[in-house]
Amino acid sequence: MQALSNIFWLGIKEIRSFLGDWLLVGLVIWAFSGAVFEQSKGLSDAVNNASVAIVDEDNSTLSRAIRTALYPPYFQEPELISADEIDAGMDHDRFMFVIVIPPDFERDVRAGNQPSYQINIDATAVAQASLGAEYITHIMMDEIAHYAQPGAGTAALPVTLVSRRAFNPNGTQRWFGAIIALVDQLSMLTLVLTGAALIREREHGTIEHLLVMPLTSVQIALAKVWANGLVILIAFTLSLLLMFQGVLEVPVAGSRGFLLFGTALYVVAAAAIGIFLATIARTMAQFALLMLMTMLPMMMLSGGMTPVESQPLAVQYLTYLMPSRHYVAFAQGVVFRGADFAILWPQVVAMIVLGGAFFAGALMLFRRSISASK
Repeated sequence: MQALSNIFWLGIKEIRSFLGDWLLVGLVIWAFSGAVFEQSKGLSDAVNNASVAIVDEDNSTLSRAIRTALYPPYFQEPELISADEIDAGMDHDRFMFVIVIPPDFERDVRAGNQPSYQINIDATAVAQASLGAEYITHIMMDEIAHYAQPGAGTAALPVTLVSRRAFNPNGTQRWFGAIIALVDQLSMLTLVLTGAALIREREHGTIEHLLVMPLTSVQIALAKVWANGLVILIAFTLSLLLMFQGVLEVPVAGSRGFLLFGTALYVVAAAAIGIFLATIARTMAQFALLMLMTMLPMMMLSGGMTPVESQPLAVQYLTYLMPSRHYVAFAQGVVFRGADFAILWPQVVAMIVLGGAFFAGALMLFRRSISASK
């Protein structure tokens, strides 16, 4: 009972220390609100508000139909320019796409010929440039086909292909971006808060005060984990209800309680990594560098940025040792597919095993560091 009491009161001290640091409080509030909103809106696999100019040397009904077919939110209203303005417009980043429609374009289409047109692309934004070129090509081909054969129907095919989207019928990219943003902020702040709490004790000299008390290294570490983990879980829950479901309107198909249970397991594993890094580092600057070296692989290889299956085979095996890979699969399963424990038990077991292993390793290293300090 005395050990539990020590862990509890040490945790209360950590929470008071956190609430007294307005910079950390502001970081947590921003990370689970504004940062989640920005990241969810910023990640998109669709063309949005791309700038287009048209050099219309035909000035025909068909060329005007093509111009009006490019409309928001995919494209800005096309701007008519002359051929001499193409290079200057693209050099000054005024246009991402410039379409050149040659003279007699409509006449050649009407005659059954195959006239050429030109699309100039600013490919500095590679994803938008590639997708936008496909959009413009499809739009122009549809307008040309409609003009050439206005009453023609689509030829009947021997097989009818019907596509259905599972779990996200409208293909809303915001849903995927929101959950990944939430996971990224959860990972980053768990490492930051637990590691910074330990580094702060060392830099302020209060670690010596703890060492002269009847406390063990396990009690000190557990207090930091439960206190900072509680702060993160409260912030995560509020972000889930207010920002994720409220502002961004992302539905949660599964159990919120089960999601919080898995999140708590992941927080313990991430907190163990934070303690491990803080034990190795001697200053806050060293800890920040170590955290960057750890966070980037956790975010890039977890399956949030790119599917795990598309990564090199050796890297795929390596990701099995990362708690973030299993948590991303767990969170997506609960939020999008409404999966329960019967389906997601491998991810739950993996987070428990990895969390226990990381926590045991962190405690071992922390205990050695405390012994050396004594």
